[in-house]
Amino acid sequence: MRKFTLKLLLVCMALSFWGCNDSDDGNYVNPITIYEKINGSWSLMNLKMVDEFAKSNAIKPDEQNLSTLFNYDTFQINFNVDGNMNPTTYEVIGDVPPLFEPSGFWSLSDLFQQTNGTPLLIHLFKDESRVEKTDDLKVISVPGSNREMQVQLVRVADGVAFVSYTFNLTANN
Repeated sequence: MRKFTLKLLLVCMALSFWGCNDSDDGNYVNPITIYEKINGSWSLMNLKMVDEFAKSNAIKPDEQNLSTLFNYDTFQINFNVDGNMNPTTYEVIGDVPPLFEPSGFWSLSDLFQQTNGTPLLIHLFKDESRVEKTDDLKVISVPGSNREMQVQLVRVADGVAFVSYTFNLTANN
């Protein structure tokens, strides 16, 4: 009787695991890309200019808040995508001095956030064929559930950064 009970217990355990093999994960959907997260209209919360030369040489002041100067409180940027979530155009709205080309076309350096520490870049182009690049915006913080994004524009001369602009943005939609 004891052997029979042991065999019955083993068979029941095997059958309980056999039922777990058939998984139903639903239908396949494409993964969410950074294009979907950046798509839309963004308003400026804060704009900080950093003197990279002063910062590297410990000279104060090395940064200045530009948010309330030069009408930057009206700054908005729209990143547009098509129906397939491919990037199309971008446009800066507001009566602000341009730090980069106020309209054009855009793309990302990668579809997804990199885990190796490589910064994600928003490439800005003058033409639709994306040959004439005007600038790169480094994505410092990728938008998530809080719908905030931080991008940085760095100006370089002879391979050395001399000034950077950090834009703290919040989604309008």
